[in-house]
Amino acid sequence: MSRGTRQPFARTVRAYIALMKPRVLELLLVTTVPVMILAEGGFPSLWLVLATVIGGTASAGSAAAFNMYLDRDIDAHMQRTVNRPLVTGEVSPRGALVFAWTLAVFSTAWLWLTTNWLAAVLSAGAIFFYVVIYTMILKRRTEQNIVWGGIAGCFPVLIGWTAVTGSLAWPPVILFALVFLWTPPHYWPLSMKYKQQYDDVNVPMLGATRNGSQVGLQVILYAWATVACSLLLVPVAGMGLVYTVSALVFGGWFIYESHRLYNRAVRGTEPRPMRVFHASITYLTLLFVAIAVDPLLPF
Repeated sequence: MSRGTRQPFARTVRAYIALMKPRVLELLLVTTVPVMILAEGGFPSLWLVLATVIGGTASAGSAAAFNMYLDRDIDAHMQRTVNRPLVTGEVSPRGALVFAWTLAVFSTAWLWLTTNWLAAVLSAGAIFFYVVIYTMILKRRTEQNIVWGGIAGCFPVLIGWTAVTGSLAWPPVILFALVFLWTPPHYWPLSMKYKQQYDDVNVPMLGATRNGSQVGLQVILYAWATVACSLLLVPVAGMGLVYTVSALVFGGWFIYESHRLYNRAVRGTEPRPMRVFHASITYLTLLFVAIAVDPLLPF
């Protein structure tokens, strides 16, 4: 954009929304609202759900904006990220940083005022973990980056539960562990797809540092662990038939796709890692839909 040329307001708004990684926000909603229904044992008040979603969206958007600000140097050299607003110049680094801090402060204050202090503290902790622990410390230093950095994405289940109850319990802890175990087999196939791009910017994602069969084996192990963890919710939270069957059927499909990735890699054929990536998203979505539906039914 040439000096003195101003982009349309709508385009600027879209650029700032892009800083929040809207597709990631979809997963936030998928994991937050069902847990609130589980915690309530029915539908919580619409205002509480709306307040929690607004606060959670601002919190996750803040973390994403900080991430894009800190990673703008490598984003400019990766094909999958070259259209991000800090790379294209639609948003200035200063503008992105101010936006990120504004969302962080707003989300924490909003959740404190509309839900409770514990949900607000957990929200702030999620931002800190994603920005400092993952983006600033782990991402460019270790191939285990997404394992521990992925903890930030586990916080929404805790926030949703505490927004309703004001305290923590074993069901959200199990769901926290489930999302933690799900994150590597979700993201490592994506890093296989973009292996060369991660190599080019020296980011040691496991999918870029190991061969296909090694990554595939890790995906299998984490997929099995994820499904096993999902079944712990049945006795701990007293889940019924809908959730139990869903956890077994959808979990079995997720495991099947993981084995398929590994088998193709071992045979030396194209592993098609994006099948597992998309399957993982569908699996998590359907599982949390079952979490939302199950408490509403008598069986």
